[in-house]
Amino acid sequence: MSRTPTGLIAILRGLTPPESEAIGQALYAAGFRALEVPVNSPHPYESIRRLRENLPEDCIIGAGTVLRTSDVELARAAGSNLVVSPNTNQEVIKATLAAGMLSYPGAATPTEALAAIEAGATSLKLFPAETIGVSGMKAWRAVLPGDIEMLPVGGIDTENLPVWAHAGAGGAGIGSTLYRPGRSAGEVGTRAAQLIAAWAAAKDQVPCASNFP
Repeated sequence: MSRTPTGLIAILRGLTPPESEAIGQALYAAGFRALEVPVNSPHPYESIRRLRENLPEDCIIGAGTVLRTSDVELARAAGSNLVVSPNTNQEVIKATLAAGMLSYPGAATPTEALAAIEAGATSLKLFPAETIGVSGMKAWRAVLPGDIEMLPVGGIDTENLPVWAHAGAGGAGIGSTLYRPGRSAGEVGTRAAQLIAAWAAAKDQVPCASNFP
């Protein structure tokens, strides 16, 4: 059964509500269709609410760095339909799925990856990607179910994004390469367009861009 890969997720750590609309619109115009506001950002749920209200429905709005089930409910109430975590917390995964939201738990080892899958996750955040490496992701692929999507997060840029794509990543989380507090919407949009172009070019060179057979 085929499935469309997630693609690129913009990680907007430090985003504030007043700038959220301009940043969100710049990312959407550049081609991003998934945005994540880490909950350790200033007033994250207000930023999530504003993004959801001001962007088309085909743009996924997520909460990141979610460590507790209580954060899952707050994210859902703000309009989020995606929950991303830096760790493998089975209760958070189950609560996310029960709320009808997409779950992207973080895993740094095959043991954590398998625990996340056991809880119901079908997409995994490989974090930190610099530590796991492309070779590590390929090794995981040999032991994980074939329908599990893997997205590296940490240190991803236009230089190494094609390498991850060619190795079978279903997408990637892009943080400080794309957005940092203080960057203008114009600069974020330019960086976003470059990343989208790099991802599209890399996918075109892969016989089957999806991890899903």
